[in-house]
Amino acid sequence: MNVLFVLTSHDRLGDTGQKTGFWLEEFAAPYYVFKDAGAQLTLVSPLGGQPPLDPKSEDPASQTADTERFRTDAEPLGVVGIISPWNFPINLAFSPLAGILAAGNRAMLKPSELTPRTAELLAKLIRQYFDPLELTTILGDADIGAAFSAQAFDHLMFTGSTNVGRHVMRAASENLVPVTLELGGKSPVVLDADADVKTAAERVLTVKTFNAGQICISPDYVLLPENARDVFVERARSFVTETFPTLQDNPDYTAIISDRHFERLQGLLADARAKGATVIELQPEGEANSVAGNRKMAPTLVLNPTDEMSVMQEEIFGPILPIKTCRTTQEAVDYINAHPRPLAAYYFGNRPEQQKWFGEQTTSGALVINDVMTHASVESVPFGGIGASGIGAYHGIYGFRRFSHAKAVVVQSASGEFNLRLRAPYAAGQAQIEALLAGN
Repeated sequence: MNVLFVLTSHDRLGDTGQKTGFWLEEFAAPYYVFKDAGAQLTLVSPLGGQPPLDPKSEDPASQTADTERFRTDAEPLGVVGIISPWNFPINLAFSPLAGILAAGNRAMLKPSELTPRTAELLAKLIRQYFDPLELTTILGDADIGAAFSAQAFDHLMFTGSTNVGRHVMRAASENLVPVTLELGGKSPVVLDADADVKTAAERVLTVKTFNAGQICISPDYVLLPENARDVFVERARSFVTETFPTLQDNPDYTAIISDRHFERLQGLLADARAKGATVIELQPEGEANSVAGNRKMAPTLVLNPTDEMSVMQEEIFGPILPIKTCRTTQEAVDYINAHPRPLAAYYFGNRPEQQKWFGEQTTSGALVINDVMTHASVESVPFGGIGASGIGAYHGIYGFRRFSHAKAVVVQSASGEFNLRLRAPYAAGQAQIEALLAGN
């Protein structure tokens, strides 16, 4: 498969402009998505029991008196546009392509201008391995991205911020182009009274330090009981020390993508300090908490945050973690439900009935119990948001469905009389309906 030739060029694609050792993960996820695509084609649908990737899926039960047969044909949509982001410039370009190409579509890809070297090399490799009528790449800045959004695609896939997603959807609507928007938001972490606090801290900080928290499903803030806060903070501190003996010269710790984003994150901390929060920077001893020149920013905890602080209003998208105490789990649920629906929610607690209750009481793109971000690597479950965190879902068979048109087909026999019921006069039929409604 051509895409595998592109992805196995990781020695050349590794420079995403962030100078980090984590980049190999960029290639592993989409590589296995495509490598296993053949197996995915034979999966049985959990919705209706039909093989979902069979383009002509006939339901043997959908027959009427041997005179007509019903089926659903899965057809390609046509040309699908993809606007991919900078934080995972390979993964989030090729992961949606699995469903798009499997469904028989053609695609046009617009990579982020914030990773120009990766985008240029990606375009070169795509030209080398793909027919341009099958897949092509458009390079350019935000103005090119805006023009790309305004094209009359058959479907448009966008991964990025909620604010930009609104512009993309508005542009697509001019051509009535359906969209899949994978956005973001403030994904909460909730620790119930019986949670293993130290384990929760380890798992939250693992993801919060991965790519320096520049992930749409990174935990954005933590809600926990007051008596768990100090334990969480101390384990977070020791975990960072154990994992990153150094930050500034560590290839495993990612830089912030741009000066503008770096300054925005520093502004969130300054605002929190000015409004009374306690800010704890987890840099190794002897190192600066942040260095503007290389844009390395230490993981930072914000205690006692209030809703007046920008850090509790904006999606953080960086290594800052507000920690807010709650008297009860119900209070935590009420707080989540008073805000826009997040892309993911993370619950730590060991009672099955409480896990079920939390899932029923909150709405999010995904729910992960006793872990963080795991769902993104599971191809058999959908990945997507709800409300302000996104529209539509993909991954695995859900990507195939998202990028296919389900066309109803009815085959009527020569002796079929279904439409005879629609012929005038209608009086006899009306009498039958009135009798039915009257219970006779």
